[in-house]
Amino acid sequence: MAEFIRIYEENPNPKEIKRVVEVLRKGGLVIYPTDTVYGLGCDITNTKALEKIARIKGIKLAKANWSFICTDLSNLSDYVRQIDTATFKILKRALPGPYTFILPGNNNLPKEFKKKKTVGIRVPDNSIVKALVEELGNPIVSTSIRDEDDVLEYTTDPELIYEKWNNLVDIVIDGGYGGNVGSTIIDVSQGEPEVIREGKGDLDII
Repeated sequence: MAEFIRIYEENPNPKEIKRVVEVLRKGGLVIYPTDTVYGLGCDITNTKALEKIARIKGIKLAKANWSFICTDLSNLSDYVRQIDTATFKILKRALPGPYTFILPGNNNLPKEFKKKKTVGIRVPDNSIVKALVEELGNPIVSTSIRDEDDVLEYTTDPELIYEKWNNLVDIVIDGGYGGNVGSTIIDVSQGEPEVIREGKGDLDII
C-alpha cells in the first residue's frame, strides 16, 4: 500500500520532501503534481525503478519516451548536446512552464537511454516537484498517469489517483487538484521548433 502524503504547493514542508526523496533514492515510485497533470516518476539513476515503471506502462524500457524533470536549465548540459542560442532563448522564455522540449541527447544519458538520440526535458512551474528534484540532486524520470478508459484522459483528484494506484507505487502526493491537459511538446532537436502535441501553454512563446 502506498503512503498518501499531503504537501502544500505554496510552502512545501521540507520534512515531507525529504521523506519522499528517501523513497525515490531507494528505488520507489512516486506520483506527484506538476503544473499540468499528475505524473508518475522515479530517480533517473535507479535502473530497477525505471524497469518497474516500464512494466506498469506495458512497454520495453529501451522504447520509453519519458521526460526528465529538472529544476532549471543549469543541468541541461548533463544530458543534452550543445544547443544554439536561438533554441536556448526559447527555453529561457518558456521554462519553468507547461512545456516538454525534445532536445538532442548526449553521451551522459543513463545507460537505459543510451540508444536514444533525443531526450524530453521538463521544468514544471510547481514548487513541490521542483523541491523533490532539488533535494534528490538529479532529475526525476517522469511519465503522465493517463486513464485509458475514462472520459477524462487524466485523473485530477489525488484521492481517486490514490485509490487506483496505491498497489502500484510507494507514495502518492496530494498536492491539490491537478489539471487534465498535458504539456505542450515541442521538438527543437533539429533546430527549428516543431510542435508535436499542443497541450497547456501558449504557442506564441516559440
